[in-house]
This record gives sequence, structure tokens and C-alpha cells, in this order.
Amino acid sequence: MTSAAAAKRRPRVDKFEDRRRELADAALVAMADLGYARTSLRTIAEHTKFSHGLLHYYFADKVELITYCVQRYKAACVKRYESGVSEASTPAELATACGDGLAAALEEAPLMHRLWYDLRAQSMFEEAFRGDVAEIDDSLQEMIWRNVCAYAELAGAGPTCSPSDAYAMFDGLFQQALLRHLAGAQGALDDLRCGARDLFPRLVS
Repeated sequence: MTSAAAAKRRPRVDKFEDRRRELADAALVAMADLGYARTSLRTIAEHTKFSHGLLHYYFADKVELITYCVQRYKAACVKRYESGVSEASTPAELATACGDGLAAALEEAPLMHRLWYDLRAQSMFEEAFRGDVAEIDDSLQEMIWRNVCAYAELAGAGPTCSPSDAYAMFDGLFQQALLRHLAGAQGALDDLRCGARDLFPRLVS
């Protein structure tokens, strides 16, 4: 393809992707409220200003739409979270920043995170979800492991666990805090902050 042809095609591709993002951002709010089981392209259309036909034009089915939405949201969460811990200069500062970042992410959009756990559970039954869920899980695990390694370096120590073990522990803290927060527990966010902060020293020697 010539450079002129590529330049001509690129705006069309970008416009299509921009439209997908616009539709996904609107649909995400509806899906976060309804959950996977009660969601279809038609119900999403009823909760947004977009028609069922338009949604179906840009997304083959609800599986494609839901995974696209969750991927976008989780990627944004990772970016915001890591920007909040990048300036830590001591082990204590990093651990506190991580705990604060996790709590802020949960408080900001608990229903979005509920949708993620819903999707992850559904991937055990829906093969179509598995590749995308694994990709998101990998990105979250890498994020946690980077912070564990950064903490260890600041502490002059080394990690005593594997990346998957570290992710499992932080993810467990986050999921339990989410469940309690959705149930109205007043101390759920503070417990998440403290739990994440106190976990770091236990993962290094």
C-alpha cells in the first residue's frame, strides 16, 4: 500500500474505532448496572441513546462489546493506578500509595469492578471470554508484580513469592473489599488500604 493510500485509509479506520469507543463508554454504564446475565445488545440500547442496529453494526454480539468495554476500563485503571505510585521514594510511601490507589479505584467505580468479576466468572463457562479475560488478568498481574519488585528494590530486599501468588493476594483483598463495599460496610475501603499496605513487607525478605 502506498503512503498516500495508507493516509487516506487511516482516518476511516480511526473514525470507526472512535465510534466503537463512544458506544462502548455509553454501554459500560448500563452493563455495570445490569451485569452479564441480564445484558443483551437490545437491553444496552434501551439504556443508552444508541439503537440496537447501531450497536450490532459495530459489535458482533454482547460478548465482543462486553470484553471490549472491560478491556478499555481496566487499561485506564492500570494507567491511573501506576501514575499514583510512580513518585514513591521509600518502601512505606510506595505501599501507602498502592493501598490508596486500590481504594480510590474501587470507590470511583465499584459497579465497573463488579462487572469485571462477573465477566471473569463467566469465562469459566463461556469459552469466548477466556482469551480476553486472560489478557486482562495478565496485565493486572504484571502491574502488581512491578510494584512488588519496586517495593523490594526500595527496601533493599527481594520478593519471596511468585508474580501469580502476589496477584492472588492483592486481588483477594480487592475482591473482598468490593463485596463489603457493595454491601454497605463502612470500613471496607480503609481495610483495603491497610491490607494492601501491610501485605508488601510480607512479600519480600
